[in-house]
Amino acid sequence: YIRQTKKASAFNERYTKAIAKVINGLGVPCNSILEVGVGEATTLAHLIPKLNRPPKRIYGFDLSWSRIRYAIEYMKRKKIKNSLLFVADLLNIPLADHSIDVVYTSHSIEPNGGKEKEALLELMRVTKKYLVLLEPAYEFAGQKARQRMRKHGYIRNLYPAALSLGLNVIEHRLFDESLNPLNPTGLIVIQFPTKKTKAVNNPLTCPIAKTPLELIKHAYFSREGLFAYPVIDGVPCLLKDNAILATHFMDTFVNI
Repeated sequence: YIRQTKKASAFNERYTKAIAKVINGLGVPCNSILEVGVGEATTLAHLIPKLNRPPKRIYGFDLSWSRIRYAIEYMKRKKIKNSLLFVADLLNIPLADHSIDVVYTSHSIEPNGGKEKEALLELMRVTKKYLVLLEPAYEFAGQKARQRMRKHGYIRNLYPAALSLGLNVIEHRLFDESLNPLNPTGLIVIQFPTKKTKAVNNPLTCPIAKTPLELIKHAYFSREGLFAYPVIDGVPCLLKDNAILATHFMDTFVNI
């Protein structure tokens, strides 16, 4: 994806500029932002400098360790600071409830056809202010594009699912930029009720116990849940399957 971004740098510039226009147009302070399915951060790294107010805390996750490892280096190369990228699952995000001001996706829900409602419920849980979805627009696609989406198992009912959940969809349209005409990008912007909640400085939570995670002894540990999650070459691995039950993790192991 990094090589593809270099080849299609003009499109990446237009695409991230268009996303920034949407987020800037929300008109609210964005102290924290999350890209779901961040990949190699080729969207996130180019989006952040285009925001009117760069967020104080930047997050991104992907299911692939390798992609996150490349993403960390790409963010460094683009001089993006205050970011934390980690391995996680879209349907079990290791973040606290309503902890991120603006959450957005960029064709990351795409392969989860039939799980639109489950994905939305989890994204709703972690979002505080706005959820911006840039996903395949089946409702705006032509016959060939729809056939291709069905063949690949792409999502087709994201907008109906949002309506069925009673979400406040404030914008729904074909997005300004799409790389593949057979996979047109749609835009759905969802607004959440304003809640007076304290900013969460460390929103990471254990995906099993749903309790806070702390970086201790080169691992993320839940004092309440007693699960530890490894950090491999700088990449926090926060999948359920990565959990290690470590009941004595905080012991000193000296003078025994």
